[in-house]
Amino acid sequence: MINVRAKICGIRSESDLRAVVAADADAAGFISGTTHFSEDELDVERARRLSRLAPSSIERVLVTHLTDADAILRRADRIGVDCIQLHGLISLDTVRAVRRGAAGRRVIRAVHVTGPEAVGAAVRAAPNCDGIVLDSRSAHRLGGTGRTHDWTISARIVELFAGSDFPVMLAGGLHPGNVAAAIETVGPAWVDVNSGVDDSRGDKDPASCCEFVRAAHGVVVPNAALARPRSE
Repeated sequence: MINVRAKICGIRSESDLRAVVAADADAAGFISGTTHFSEDELDVERARRLSRLAPSSIERVLVTHLTDADAILRRADRIGVDCIQLHGLISLDTVRAVRRGAAGRRVIRAVHVTGPEAVGAAVRAAPNCDGIVLDSRSAHRLGGTGRTHDWTISARIVELFAGSDFPVMLAGGLHPGNVAAAIETVGPAWVDVNSGVDDSRGDKDPASCCEFVRAAHGVVVPNAALARPRSE
């Protein structure tokens, strides 16, 4: 049995980062290099500055839509991150190339749960990365939709990796009020939130961040969903 880890994504300011740290989140996501709309996109220099301010207790994650492996790796190097989350519409060859050049960083691949076909997509993705994130999407957004998807499909995907140390993250429409139910239904190793902890201006609300992380950490799931230890 393990406690679920919590990532807060869409960090775009020092105040956002302070909220994440105060909430005791396990990871912070910096969105940089997009092909679809995101209010939280950062240029490389701003992402680099924020990443350097993050304490060592927080895993720093580059979330990108870029589709060229060399461009992804250059951006990860420049920003300075511990993990690369490939959230774009990319080929398995690109995922493999990023992983080969990742220099010890975890590589996470997004699987968009739009229907039962996501199960096969997860199976194909898994051998080429260090974890997957199950997220919602829309015609105009590859993440940050604020919408949940069919959790029963995500639960089926988690079950496929039962007994392994391959981590599955759940995202899409999560917030402090539903994250415990999401964990109990799906059984992920991680949960990932963005707009679900934003205030009316789109900034991270410290109280909501704390509530989300506290709720996520308070649910224990079977070790079938065991997450890999963070690299030192």
